[in-house]
Amino acid sequence: MHYHDLLLQPLKQLLADYPWLEDFFSSFGLRLQVEEQPLQQYLDQLDPDQLLDLGISQEQLQQSLHDFMAGMLALDEAAEKVESLTIIGGFDKTGTAEQLELTLKPGEVICIVGPTGSGKSRLLADIEWVAQGDTPTKRKVLINGTVPDNKWRFSTEHKLVAQLSQNMNFVMDLTAEEFVRMHAESRLVPDPEEKVARILEQANQLAGEQFKPDTPVTSLSGGQSRALMIADMAILSKSPIVLIDEIENAGIDRKKALELLVKQEKIILMATHDPILALMGDKRLVIKNGGIAKIIASSDAERKNLSRLEELDNTLLALRNRIRFGEILEEL
Repeated sequence: MHYHDLLLQPLKQLLADYPWLEDFFSSFGLRLQVEEQPLQQYLDQLDPDQLLDLGISQEQLQQSLHDFMAGMLALDEAAEKVESLTIIGGFDKTGTAEQLELTLKPGEVICIVGPTGSGKSRLLADIEWVAQGDTPTKRKVLINGTVPDNKWRFSTEHKLVAQLSQNMNFVMDLTAEEFVRMHAESRLVPDPEEKVARILEQANQLAGEQFKPDTPVTSLSGGQSRALMIADMAILSKSPIVLIDEIENAGIDRKKALELLVKQEKIILMATHDPILALMGDKRLVIKNGGIAKIIASSDAERKNLSRLEELDNTLLALRNRIRFGEILEEL
């Protein structure tokens, strides 16, 4: 909807559809009434002397409102549906063509496997940058089958990708609750407190060791930090694509983490060395010498083996925890 059309809408409806409007007017010391009068009528009836006391003219207020609403409506457009992501092959380090066109859909988990230095992170970077043949691999990335608008590439507001890297450091002197609340409020989401509570609850379900809302983010362990970011990414982030680099090193419940992200209908690409995680994906992209050498779809037989591997992994994890806490040493 255009700005001039919005001016003709009743305030009651606008506040229901765009709750951030109230924040705009309150920042000028003005209070909106939830009523049927159109927004333009409300603006026309403002007392010029009151606006003068607030240090702004009628024209300046309307221009600020126009710019603010244009920016916020652009953010809403950023959440437009991404129905597919297509990777068109480029070249590996020797110049050999990848010869592929791979299309990914929301809800899919794609695992990127290969030895250290093979080019897994390069593939993630190509997707994050929405490459158009202008990266070292010469790959191209299409959104919904077409060349994406430049907003996906160059705008800080329209983030196609949310990425969780191997290294994470907080420099803010905030508690976990304050940090998440600040993010929720910056996105102007309805009922931010409910979102904050959900994120902290989910993060504690993922983390190996739980933490409290008043725990400083600078005191969180690596696993707790990544658990918090995954929960935040799933619940608050509008980015339709999630890139994760080696989640197995995070010390979190990796299966729950993937399930949480899949529920949000995001496209998930995950670089990993963990065979269990690799089998959890719908497909595996095998990276060799900087290129995608093979695409493997997970089979029913692999799914059966995955269940056995998970049982073995849980047994080994329980044994490791017993050793860590000295239980086995005491028995010996």
